[in-house]
Parts: sequence; structure tokens; C-alpha cells
Amino acid sequence: MTREALIARVHEVVAEPIPLPGSGQTAERHQRLFDVGREDLSLARLVEAHWDAVAILAESGREPERGALYGVWAAEASDKVLRMEGGFLSGKKPFCSGAGIVDRALVTAKEPEARLLDVDLRGCDRRVCFDDSAWKASAFAETKTSEATFDAVPVKNSHVVGETGFYLARPGFWHGACGPAACWAGGAAGLVQWALEQERHDPHTLAHLGAMSAAVWSMQAVLRSAGAEIDAAWEDVEAAQIRALAVRHVIEQACTDVLRRLARAYGPHPLAMDEAIGRRYQELDLYVRQSHAERDLEALGRLLRKVKVT
Repeated sequence: MTREALIARVHEVVAEPIPLPGSGQTAERHQRLFDVGREDLSLARLVEAHWDAVAILAESGREPERGALYGVWAAEASDKVLRMEGGFLSGKKPFCSGAGIVDRALVTAKEPEARLLDVDLRGCDRRVCFDDSAWKASAFAETKTSEATFDAVPVKNSHVVGETGFYLARPGFWHGACGPAACWAGGAAGLVQWALEQERHDPHTLAHLGAMSAAVWSMQAVLRSAGAEIDAAWEDVEAAQIRALAVRHVIEQACTDVLRRLARAYGPHPLAMDEAIGRRYQELDLYVRQSHAERDLEALGRLLRKVKVT
């Protein structure tokens, strides 16, 4: 998919409304994210961020701008800090997906206090610069993940979303963390769909095919269950964190198993000779690294121990 085709498809997809987390239809929300991931993972990266931004704005009591495409730029690095001071936003922000594509971005600033800002990027060409030269991977090249430099971008009180610390403290942070996992699962399902269409019927290939199909079924079951739990206990932040960490771990492990089995079953040919499958494989392998692996598992263990003790 060319960049132009990708952008057009993103706008088509987000034009259709999606249930908000906790709306009573969260399982449907997860299924929609799964379906977008199954279609294309670059598409999913941009669509999931837009839908997450819409949910964040709703949680703060705000409405998104009609027709605008949103991103969420919340990655942090110790040597790249955004400051909001004297009515201006300055500094650097890493891992800004959709740079030059999205119209608005929800951006986290750390100094002098943790705030979330709704920044209109249109008309800020001279004050917001993007550098994607550090991105060396061919995976997700079209999503334009860049480092953004903000040079005294004017901000008003109306641009501030929520109270100090709102972005991380709200229940929706953890409900939203299930969104990328739904996209991962959909990406794995796309690989399995390709495998189902192949004409190899030897016992080893069929065994891997059965295991991969079971993994996709289990991921969809987890997403449905998580959706129902979110609807039943929207405001329980502790339960939301435990759930999100568990969901992301289970789906990351299942996706990793699909990646491993696909390569073992079909060898290097589709990864090297089939552009679409090779790209999907690389993008899924990179996308699941949004999971923080053992760091998240340690956090999950500590939370479970705390719940048991109290």
C-alpha cells in the first residue's frame, strides 16, 4: 500500500464510529481493532492511535474535531523532554507515528508538570519539525514514525486536556492499552489466513497450521472476555492495569508463537519472496515489541502480590 493509499484508507476507516471503552460494547471495539490489524498493520497503527485519541478526549469531556485525523504522541525519553512554559511548548518528542499525516496530536509534556495537550499541527510547519532519519526498518515506513521538535509552539489553556497527570492516572489508560494488542492479534490472523490458503498438506505444516489457528481463536476469546470485564468495572484502575498487562502478555506470546510457527512451516520463501507477507511478518514482529516483556510481567506480579496481601 502506497502512502497515499494508506492515508485515504485511514480516513475511510475512522469515518465509521467505534464504541468507546466501557460503553457496553468494548468487545465490539476490540473486534474492530482486530479486523483493521488483519487488513493491514500500518493501517492499524494509525487507526488505533486515532481511535485512542477520540477515547481520551471523551474521557476528559471533550469532543474531537470533526474530520480531523488524530495521533497520540506519549512516548518519553530521558534526553528528549517537552516543556510547556510561558504559553509555549518546546523540546523534543520521540516515536511520533503519523508525523506529517495526522492533523492533530495529543502530546504529553513532562515539564514543569505532567500535562496532556491537544496540538493542532496544521499551520505549525515552522514551529514543529519532523526527522524520520533514525527509523531504519522497512516495517512501518509509510507511517512516518519520527522525532518531533517543537520550537515555541503557542499553547493556550484550552489546549490542555484534563488535570495534571490525567493521561496516566485515568482508568482509560489501561483500557486503551488493550487496543494495540487487538491489532497485534489481527496481524497474526492475517498471517494465518495466508497459511490457510496455501497448498501444502504435509503433516508438519498441518500441525503448525492447527496450532496457529488455535492461537488466533484464543486471542479473540481473550479480547472478548477483556471487553466484557471492562464494561462491568470501568472505574477500577487496579483491575484495569492487571487485565491490560495480562491481555498484552497473552497476545504477545500467541503472536510470537504464530511468527515462529509460520517460518518453521513455510521456510524463508514467503518472507523473502512474497512482499505482502514479508512486510506483515516484519511489522507484527516489531509491533509486539510495544509489549515491555519481562518488565510488564514484573509489574503484573507486583500488582497481584499487592492484591493478595490487601
